[in-house]
Amino acid sequence: MIFDATLKALRSMPDPAMRGVFWKTLGLTILALVAAWFAISSGFTELALPWVSDFFQLDYELPKWTGWLSFFALVTAGLGLAVGLAFLLGPVSALIAGLFLDDAAESLERSDYPDDPPGTAMRIGESIVLSVKFAGIVILGNIVALILLLVPGVNLVAFFVVNGYLLGREFFQFAARRFGPEDYARMLRARYGMTIFGAGLVIAAFLAIPIVNILTPLFGAALMVHLHKSIAAREASRARRV
Repeated sequence: MIFDATLKALRSMPDPAMRGVFWKTLGLTILALVAAWFAISSGFTELALPWVSDFFQLDYELPKWTGWLSFFALVTAGLGLAVGLAFLLGPVSALIAGLFLDDAAESLERSDYPDDPPGTAMRIGESIVLSVKFAGIVILGNIVALILLLVPGVNLVAFFVVNGYLLGREFFQFAARRFGPEDYARMLRARYGMTIFGAGLVIAAFLAIPIVNILTPLFGAALMVHLHKSIAAREASRARRV
């Protein structure tokens, strides 16, 4: 099931609806990061630069190296801001993409499963909560990876285990909740936990690829839509046999 769902998810990436969600996500992510850049840099200019200026306007002559120190501090602050915003690229895109995943899921269900009843989009409140969860998972995964980089032989294992579990759980929750209440999703997770975890590992591997990982929310949603369809078909077959 996992292999089949993965192939279907990869094939669905060029779908017009998926591309539309991607471009909306990318555009809003860039706008959010640019706004954050100007807000933080303006705050630094307003708060830090006057302090630096006052610090160096003293009554005695300072050594020449202090000017270089001030310049170095400003450059370091700029680089730190750039690195920080690069780190936020994944979480911010996940936060924004979570608001549009129902559109992508609906398109996949309509094109790949035209004979099945369509799912029901989540309420706006649930979508916001889901988006926050996705962003939190991406942040947690990156923090775990950074911390465990110093532990040889453990870092990659921990990265995939933590992210595989969290990503699998939340993305499957999203796909299943379109077709049933919380109890329905919980029952399927309990019954197919290892399968969902395996699919989560695939999403974690996707997340580990630089640049490409901005597509993680779309890929994860597509994979779990297909996986849920396979699981639901298996459950229906089991019910008929009983």
